[in-house]
Amino acid sequence: MIVNGPKIREQILALLSRKDYRPLNKIEIARKLGVSGRARVAFRSTLRDLERAGEIARIRKDRYVLPAEADLVTGKLSVHPAGYGFLTSEKPGEPDIFIAAENVGTAMHGDRVIARISPEPPAGRIKGRREGRVIRILERAHETVVGTLQRSRNFYYVVPDDPRFVHDIYVRPVAVEEDRQSRTGATVGDKVVVRLDDWQSRHVNPEGEIIEVLGPASAPGVDVLSIIRKYHLPTEFSSDVLEQAERIPESVDAQQIAGREDLRNQFIVTIDPDDARDFDDAIHVEKLPNGGWQLGVHIADVATYVEPGSALDREARRRGNSVYLPDRVIPMLPERLSNGVCSLKPEVDRLTHSVFIQFDKRGVAKSARFARSMIRSAHRLTYKEAYAILNSPPQDRLGERLHLAWQLGALLRRKRFEHGALDLDFPEVKVWVDTQGEPIRLERVENDESHQLIEEFMLAANEAVARELKKRAIPTIYRVHENPDPDKLAEYREFALSFGYKVGDLTHRAELQRLLVEVRGKPEEQALKVGLLKSLKRARYDPWPLGHYGLAKTNYLHFTSPIRRYADLVVHRALGRDGTPLPSTTSPNTERRSRSDAPYHMAEIASIAEHISTTERNAADAEIDATQMKKLEFFQRQLAGRKLQIFPATVVHVRNYGLMVELPDALITGLIHVSSLTDDFYLFEPARRQLIGRRSRKRFRVGDDLSVFVARVDVFKRQVDFAIAPAMEKSKTSRRRAKRSS
Repeated sequence: MIVNGPKIREQILALLSRKDYRPLNKIEIARKLGVSGRARVAFRSTLRDLERAGEIARIRKDRYVLPAEADLVTGKLSVHPAGYGFLTSEKPGEPDIFIAAENVGTAMHGDRVIARISPEPPAGRIKGRREGRVIRILERAHETVVGTLQRSRNFYYVVPDDPRFVHDIYVRPVAVEEDRQSRTGATVGDKVVVRLDDWQSRHVNPEGEIIEVLGPASAPGVDVLSIIRKYHLPTEFSSDVLEQAERIPESVDAQQIAGREDLRNQFIVTIDPDDARDFDDAIHVEKLPNGGWQLGVHIADVATYVEPGSALDREARRRGNSVYLPDRVIPMLPERLSNGVCSLKPEVDRLTHSVFIQFDKRGVAKSARFARSMIRSAHRLTYKEAYAILNSPPQDRLGERLHLAWQLGALLRRKRFEHGALDLDFPEVKVWVDTQGEPIRLERVENDESHQLIEEFMLAANEAVARELKKRAIPTIYRVHENPDPDKLAEYREFALSFGYKVGDLTHRAELQRLLVEVRGKPEEQALKVGLLKSLKRARYDPWPLGHYGLAKTNYLHFTSPIRRYADLVVHRALGRDGTPLPSTTSPNTERRSRSDAPYHMAEIASIAEHISTTERNAADAEIDATQMKKLEFFQRQLAGRKLQIFPATVVHVRNYGLMVELPDALITGLIHVSSLTDDFYLFEPARRQLIGRRSRKRFRVGDDLSVFVARVDVFKRQVDFAIAPAMEKSKTSRRRAKRSS
């Protein structure tokens, strides 16, 4: 068989697919295909590409097979802090594969690997669940690890910050014995970045080289810098990106207004968090004579300023999204755009892309219209200010308009849940920090009416744009949330049953909704909602409108936040095609684009969707990690302070070793160890899920409200231990004595 350049790939796959094929190494494959001379270079390159793509796999003695023929699966590994992991196959629709800790090998979280499916799971494991063993690492997610430098008697080592990396990393002494002023000169206790050497065996600790010293672990700002390095977040914009941003005028000129719908006389407002500066959405609502409503959602027209393929666009695409950390924002776009010319500030002319939706009196969308527009926001409200206005009689035009908007928002929200949407909203906790980055206050942020108002309007706009682009058949990026795996819902059902709830078949959406209503306001609500989220598939971006399970929507995408999400910017460009006028930032003339002038092909859309799904998950993990770290720092300061601060807490679990409590104002869970309950000897009653005092018969149950103080903080394990406040112990004792005397 003679190999013809472009056909090498097909010929390799055809050979490996033959029924009489037996595993061969590359020399034997080349001989079979008749590869010789110059063709060998192309042959070896194609073989590497096929292996990297997961289309073929290399097994023992460097022999090649098709993965399916050898029970091999290629995918991305997600590792749990306990050591085990799950492999997500690259083939859509295939279930995840469980990888026991002893079968992870030297693979790390996020690595692209090949795993061999085990024929039978070991005794004691869950029946029916596919298990596997990592046999090859195709691609490391990252080559660096962040940790703290330590020293034993004989060597230096780094303890990784990520609990999913269970091995200490040996580092060469020269890296820490250099002058302190050098980039790699470190001392014990410093946070450092280590580049890993080749690591072959899990039974031997990995080795590496210190490539960056972040500073002493306790120094201000080093904690968040460690998070930034751990998640490989960008911190600077390149000079060409900044230069391009600087060339964009700070105000809107007459050329940009041409061809736009002028809405500057409309009463339009923005509602955002207290500390927000990137205002990318504004709203106005009008009551129609027929009893219906017209909703206007006006979104910053970032696409006008960020041309496809420009330096700004390439950087925004690489970042994928903005990242919000407790002490800083890492923006997708330079601040000149994100907080400047694109931000819909009050009393300033701004370019927008508007969606006008008409609803009948029942809240059913009857029509939608899209336009390039120009607005001048009348008010910049915070959520707190909007909430205060909604909870008092309207005093002025602003109050009247906001109350009118909430009438529509409340109607849309009620209809959405009637249609099957799941109530998975959580309160959040914002960590306020001082100028040094030290946490000084925790604030619980509820999903109140002001948040719900904006949420409903943004959902309506996103759905309207999704319908329009699907109807036009223009390639774009959809936000999808696929139906859950029935097995995962069955496991979750067992979890809910353990709390004493009567639960039916959760594959029926109505039953899932009923359970969510039943747990609302209960001590275990947070635990059950988090458990449900883990049982559902993760929302992601996709080139096809696969529907959104959680929102119960057939067509959905992200349109309303182009300042901070690249997906929305792609959608804006798609919506501006197919005959919609597109004013240019450089030319006063307005041109009409044809459908064939779509900015993206489907292959590119798929590539972007996969990339920004990854950057979104990475940003979310970084934000959660940073917030959790700052919460722990806050409690550390409480522990170090002389004044004991008492926190309200609720018992959410009872175990034989103590009480798991949640602090509702901090949304953090910690343990009150049974050994700290010194007033009696407590016995665990598993059937009633309670601890009961042998002498006093005092009981601790799920749902009990307690007052606690911080007893211990373990930053590395991300754990907080609490103890019951002495005053509470005394009051309980006095109440018991009073009952006895009476």
